Amino acid sequence: MTRQRWQICPPLPYDALAQRLGGEPLSQYQKDGCSAELPDITPLLVQLLHNRGIVDPAEYEPFLVADERLTHAPLLLPDIDKAVTRILRALLGDELIAVYGDFDADGITGTVLLTQGISQMGGRVVHYIPHRLDEGHGLNSSALKSLREKGVSLVVTVDCGISGVSEVEQGRKLGLDIVITDHHVAPDQPPSALAAIDPKRPDSGYPFSELAGVGVAFKLLQALFGATHRDGEWDGFLDLVALGTVADMVPVEGENRYLVKRGLVGKLDEESISYMLGPRLNASGRMDHAVTSYELLTTSSRTQARHLASALESSNSERQRLSAEYLAKAKERLLVKGADLPLLMVGGSDYPPGVMGVVAGKLADVFYRPAIVLQLDGEVARGSSRSIPEFDIIAALTECQDMLSRFGGHRQAAGFVVPSADVDRLEERLLEIAARELAGVDLRPAITIDADIPLSTLSGETYKLVSALAPFGQANQAPTFLSRNVKVVDSRKVGSDGDHLKLKLRDGQKLSSHLDIVYKLEKEDWSGRQLLRLNIIDFVPS
Repeated sequence: MTRQRWQICPPLPYDALAQRLGGEPLSQYQKDGCSAELPDITPLLVQLLHNRGIVDPAEYEPFLVADERLTHAPLLLPDIDKAVTRILRALLGDELIAVYGDFDADGITGTVLLTQGISQMGGRVVHYIPHRLDEGHGLNSSALKSLREKGVSLVVTVDCGISGVSEVEQGRKLGLDIVITDHHVAPDQPPSALAAIDPKRPDSGYPFSELAGVGVAFKLLQALFGATHRDGEWDGFLDLVALGTVADMVPVEGENRYLVKRGLVGKLDEESISYMLGPRLNASGRMDHAVTSYELLTTSSRTQARHLASALESSNSERQRLSAEYLAKAKERLLVKGADLPLLMVGGSDYPPGVMGVVAGKLADVFYRPAIVLQLDGEVARGSSRSIPEFDIIAALTECQDMLSRFGGHRQAAGFVVPSADVDRLEERLLEIAARELAGVDLRPAITIDADIPLSTLSGETYKLVSALAPFGQANQAPTFLSRNVKVVDSRKVGSDGDHLKLKLRDGQKLSSHLDIVYKLEKEDWSGRQLLRLNIIDFVPS
């Protein structure tokens, strides 16, 4: 039997389904002389939209088209007017501006976006991305001092800075003006920067709080271009926004849905970003320095691009090797310590900082509990945490902030620094919080199933309907279906290590070897023909 929970979304009652099917058909969407085909509003599509929180038929078209109706005016973000005024003054005064970004794919894409965007406006701009091992996350005072010595007078952050209270204050004393663009959870009192642009600020009036770091940087660029009558010129940066947004695993809903859909062009899709581009762009910052990824995104030389891509591939392979090694070590430690606790914490002095978050994420997936991986380094310990939907890790760390030197992050991913002497006390308190918050929660991984449908009803039209819900990602996963009583006609192991199972299935046969299968729909090219394929996620005997 499966160890995963199957959570089947409740089917809509007949009356509600009939009411939502009673509207006008959405055969085509017209705008500015262009048209887009929309799927027929079928019972299955209504159910899929309902499962994603789209319950009003008036919202169907905006969701499916995912156009600018999902966006919001940049000037609704806190402090963005101050940032625009200061950057324009720097442009007029020929000041040297530094774009200071984080070293993950989100921060790198946002750094490229602002550096190129401000340069396009005629600005003198340099970029700075800190080294993960030597400098750590966020602003650091030595880097700010170095930038000031090079003649920088204005620093604009990307994907960092909202928790850097002391660093911003030290930067101000050096004579730097600092504009923060960030999307991490903001403290009640943000740093005393010239501007602190963050949709998660408690006083923010921005209607959508889930922008990625690159998304916030893009809104600033939009405001800058708008103030200088360059409306529309930001379109060329949407590929970077899509790349960073999907790679950072923020919810692909609301404005993010529009940004990702507009930025995905050609053969690039969300899956390519999630499993190919994102991990490789992140690998350079994890294993060495993120400047390699920055250079790949900015080079105009095919030769250099191939060389840089090869370097990222090597870094990613090393990251995979180390992740597997330390995941095995962490699991072994948890077998001794106990993996049935409501929160898992493991670590040691030898854990490489570049894979701590990866290992924490794997532990959270395997054991379905919030997981923390620590690197013990003398008098301090650095932690990287990943959580499950039912547990807000940043809220838990906030409850423990009296013990922490610094912390920051999201609901399901956060980092912190704590004195080594307080590690045991921190673990004890976090366990108490987890026990309280997760009381009664079934701590097994769950598969959310959109609909229970007969296998015989599937067709190419079903795939087209499912595809209309793209782009997929966090908060809008590709639909998952359940089909019962499916006969296994043939089965064989495939893959280089024989670690995949390929099944040939038939519907509705009242014979032996029947399965209930959970799967996603995919398309496969075979000898020039496009075939429907089932990517089976889980199964149990019927």
